[in-house]
Amino acid sequence: MSSHVFVDESKERDYLLIASVHVSGELDDLRKLMRGLVLRGQRRVHMKKESDPRRRAIAAAICGAGVTAIVYDAGQRYRDELDARAACLRGLVEDAAGQGDTLLVIEQDDSLLDWDRRQLYALAREARLPLLRYEHRRASAEQLLAIPDAIAWCWAKGAHWRSRIQPAVTTVRQV
Repeated sequence: MSSHVFVDESKERDYLLIASVHVSGELDDLRKLMRGLVLRGQRRVHMKKESDPRRRAIAAAICGAGVTAIVYDAGQRYRDELDARAACLRGLVEDAAGQGDTLLVIEQDDSLLDWDRRQLYALAREARLPLLRYEHRRASAEQLLAIPDAIAWCWAKGAHWRSRIQPAVTTVRQV
């Protein structure tokens, strides 16, 4: 069975890239769960714009669904965000290389599209992944991008927010 990896970032304190990993058979149920969390008038769940009670409910729903995620933490070890992003993408591609049939779904940032494509192409060649599959999608078009968004937000906030989302985080990789 193939897996789908949904990817978002946080630049709040340290540079973090979050990858939530799902087998293809569970995607419909997860989309239904995430759509159910969207309030009337909203296009999507976005932690930055939610109230604290909603944030708690969203984190609980994600953890309750058995979501698993990897945090790629570049910290502040790099001279700029692009170097930090490159380090995180390297870790992501290395992990994807060992997973078999995987599709990376990365939240689309128009200013980074060409840069991401060049990086992913080079990293795939380096990892000897001739057919690295990835797509850039807007969060409003793919409900499951709300999962790494929520995990990234909670993780970056630290303290009690991090403890709320901790059950979903299986690995933290310092890159």
